[in-house]
Amino acid sequence: MGSEFPPQSLNEMLSFKVTPSILTPRLGNLAIAGRKAISTPHYIPSSSRGIVPHISHDVMRDHTAIGSLFVGLEDFVERQNLKEQLPPAYTIPTTQGESALRKFISLPDDLLLVMGARREPPIQCPPSNTPNSVAIYTAVGFRQLEAPQYIDAVRSLNPDIVVGLADLVLGHTPGVKRRGKMVDRTHAFTTHATEQLYGTAENRSKTAYFAPVLPLDNAQQSIYMDDLEDELRPYVSGLALYESASLSAISEPLGDLPRLLFSGPKTPHDVLRDVSLGADLLTIPFIAVCSDAGIALDFTFSANTTTTNRQPMAYDLWSSSYITDTSTLSESCQCYTCRNHHRAYIHHLLSAKEMLAWTLLQIHNHHTMDTFFSQIRESIARNTFEANVQAFQRAYVSELPEPTGQGPRLRGYQLPASGANQPRRFPRVYGRLDDAVERFTESQSSVATPDTGADGLEEHGFARKEKS
Repeated sequence: MGSEFPPQSLNEMLSFKVTPSILTPRLGNLAIAGRKAISTPHYIPSSSRGIVPHISHDVMRDHTAIGSLFVGLEDFVERQNLKEQLPPAYTIPTTQGESALRKFISLPDDLLLVMGARREPPIQCPPSNTPNSVAIYTAVGFRQLEAPQYIDAVRSLNPDIVVGLADLVLGHTPGVKRRGKMVDRTHAFTTHATEQLYGTAENRSKTAYFAPVLPLDNAQQSIYMDDLEDELRPYVSGLALYESASLSAISEPLGDLPRLLFSGPKTPHDVLRDVSLGADLLTIPFIAVCSDAGIALDFTFSANTTTTNRQPMAYDLWSSSYITDTSTLSESCQCYTCRNHHRAYIHHLLSAKEMLAWTLLQIHNHHTMDTFFSQIRESIARNTFEANVQAFQRAYVSELPEPTGQGPRLRGYQLPASGANQPRRFPRVYGRLDDAVERFTESQSSVATPDTGADGLEEHGFARKEKS
């Protein structure tokens, strides 16, 4: 890898203290200089264009405990040719050591910034990955992100952690040949990225690299995993996994690395399963999904097992049963929403389509998840995790409620319709004023202007021409 340097110098980027273990819950502490330390297991909130949906940065600072953020590069590279015209995020003036991406999205300095090629959860792209690029979805449609462009983005934007490129296939099960290509391409992406970012001491990136682990059997990616253990190990600061089963692919030499899991858990029960297998950091899409749908989470890990019937883990505030319900969203919750508002008020805001409804729900749902993970860590420390999981399963139903109300406008207007002969899911945004501009241009001939003559002014009723 060019001019070698002491492997321990890479450890200055990220510190992760944990008792290595395989397929068991574990406690850890992830720290990067200048950022809030994260006690694990924990979750990393996902963002849309650099913000947690419905929550401004000042609200996030004052009313949540969020200490990290995951962003997708595809949110910031809408232009097709990055060489001819750089996206705005790349052109932010920075001093040495500053992150252009952090400044562009105005993220507080103490929050941990994690960047991947795609947002989480990703919108399914056409299967157009190549040996040198992956398909991404930008604000103006689908395009290819080349591996060198991704490395340039890491150097230009300087996030705290970057998730390496992976040749993932979304939406269908890959065949034998396709799985072989996935491994070879991901292996090549990782080798190339670590060489470019950390190959020489002079130009070494300060960004910690999380190497992807593919959602495949151990045997299918054994050569790649062996290379991670040996040749690439000094340059890898963590692992990024895409299904729970991949946790079993992590060998003892890689056991001390933090594990960021993109498994897309659909319920708190799934979260507990992932933690039990040794996941350290998770992304949890159902938090935002519930908030968008007007659903308030209501569960704790220290569940009450004295009840005979299992309780719901959330409830839908669109229901008319909450019109006059002045109780808090959750009796045990101490978040800003529960301390200041009640269910009837949130129901009213949803019915009126007031944006405040989704802001208050996001505050509450993130606080619920923060409390949940705090209780999980306390349980692991007490060695009562397995017993508490069983109690949680007895106390709560297995699924979250199905959405019934219409949420805010969501991304994806260009996606195919939901069925045959059905309109697109959302109206277009780009170009929606084109027709109005055209009509306005056509009408200019009938509008009086300072250059309009006497006949024109008379025609418009502004004057009357005297006849001689």
